[in-house]
Amino acid sequence: MTPAPSETTSHDSTALWASAQVTALSVEDFPEYGSPAWSALRATDPRRAVAIITAAEQWRRHAAREAWLDLLLDEDPERWFAYVTADANDYTRTIAGDLARRPTVAELDARRRASPARTRSVAATPGWPPVAIPGCPGWLRTLTPDGRQLDRPQLPQESPRDLAPPQHRAAGWVDAA
Repeated sequence: MTPAPSETTSHDSTALWASAQVTALSVEDFPEYGSPAWSALRATDPRRAVAIITAAEQWRRHAAREAWLDLLLDEDPERWFAYVTADANDYTRTIAGDLARRPTVAELDARRRASPARTRSVAATPGWPPVAIPGCPGWLRTLTPDGRQLDRPQLPQESPRDLAPPQHRAAGWVDAA
């Protein structure tokens, strides 16, 4: 049988010693070990010692847990896998109902095939530059003065900035590139 990690035992003399030292120093708030605030403390400040003891104890427990997990992996891989995936399994149980109500990719594809998307025709708008026509490179749709949509080839010297009405160029609505 694999032993439990050291942080779960009630007779851990090292943890009791660390707790007694922190209690004896009577410090409630202390900066994280290695932080700029910790580095700014004087060497005799008890908060500095408490941060060191706390960091050392956290590292000792972390290393003990990792060693226990390595041993468990070697001795009982199935139990190791159950242990390391327990949190993910618990979370999965909490979201399983919501996931079950969501449509699958196949269901979403079937919906898309059943109701094809409505297409919208490209239309030029009064006061705006001409619109590029999808699928027709180099062609623009413009609005004539009498309100008709007109398709025409883009001239080589034209740029989108040149095609914008003056009030839109001044407002910066058109890309200046």
